[in-house]
Amino acid sequence: MSTSEGQPETTAPQQPDASASESRLANRYGAPKRSVPRRARIIGAGVAVAAAVVAVAVYSIPSSAGTVSFKDVGFSFPEEGMATVEFNVDKSEGSTAACAVQVLNESYAIVGWKTVVLGPEVPETSTQNISVRIDSPAVTGGVNTCWIVPEDEA
Repeated sequence: MSTSEGQPETTAPQQPDASASESRLANRYGAPKRSVPRRARIIGAGVAVAAAVVAVAVYSIPSSAGTVSFKDVGFSFPEEGMATVEFNVDKSEGSTAACAVQVLNESYAIVGWKTVVLGPEVPETSTQNISVRIDSPAVTGGVNTCWIVPEDEA
């Protein structure tokens, strides 16, 4: 095969068929993921913003039940089988609070536990000295948690 000038005929390299190439890639690696439509992204973002606004509103509205906080002050072991835990409590005026006092051994296992109820007659800020019976030698004591007792349970 030659041209009129005596030189062999050359052909340009053929480009592979684009659809065949895409088909081979899809068979090997899986089909490409479809993108999320713009409208769906806007709706999703709007729902997320609305949920965030609702969450902030719920957490920022003060609770009618009141609040309580505590701080451990100290502990002692006045006699064998007993521990004394001292702590400060701040609670809403006129509310009833309960505090769980715990005493721990050297492995931090609970060896003594007592729940103390502080009624509405207890001042908003008070220091409590609570005696707790213990089962075995202890190394520390303090408040585990405090909470406001609902009026119907007080």
